[in-house]
Amino acid sequence: MEIKIWSDIRCPFCYIGKRKFEKALDRFSHKGQVKVVWKSFELDPDLATNTTLNAAEHLSEVKGISKTEAEGMQKYVANIAKEIGIHFNSDESVVANSFNAHRLIQFAKSQNRADDVEEALFRAHFVEGKNIDDVPTLITIGVAAGLDKDKLENMYRSEEFKNEVRNDETEAANLGIHSVPFFVFNNKYAVSGAQSPDTFLQVLEQSWKEFEEERSPLIVTEGPSCAPDGKCN
Repeated sequence: MEIKIWSDIRCPFCYIGKRKFEKALDRFSHKGQVKVVWKSFELDPDLATNTTLNAAEHLSEVKGISKTEAEGMQKYVANIAKEIGIHFNSDESVVANSFNAHRLIQFAKSQNRADDVEEALFRAHFVEGKNIDDVPTLITIGVAAGLDKDKLENMYRSEEFKNEVRNDETEAANLGIHSVPFFVFNNKYAVSGAQSPDTFLQVLEQSWKEFEEERSPLIVTEGPSCAPDGKCN
């Protein structure tokens, strides 16, 4: 059974939602038969990377609110993250465009390492305060996740995996996805936002039930019929 997840590395609730989904998946008895496909989604494709600002300062500018108010919003999200074992470091978080990070994810998908790279990028951005738009940093992250350094360097010197990012975003637009995280189970059920593990588990169980029914062999009750060779019985 396939589950597609649209997310952006810059989205705190995407990281939180990832962790909550994983908690549900760990409780799911058919976990080994689930394929997770990470999909690219940029919340702000036009964002200019600015290493002189932290997340609260950027939020203050974008929202037109005071830095104190922005810090309060950051603290609120950090407390939610802390409940599931993620310790955000908003003071060190770098304001960075995520397109190059999404290219890394797309490359990792081609190498069956997307889960590891997705987690590493979230951790780099929200916990370690790394610049997820910096190519040498991204290569280091990719190598640590098991990817080949030479292939990564060649990828970033080329146009590779740019179209894959944009194709995911086009697919999201066609599906009417306007916010992330967004989870699609077996191309039928969708969950929007960082829902509880119980909610994710409920959808997993329902999706699996229908997935199994679709895979069941056709039960045939035989009666009088004719075949293409002209034989009738």
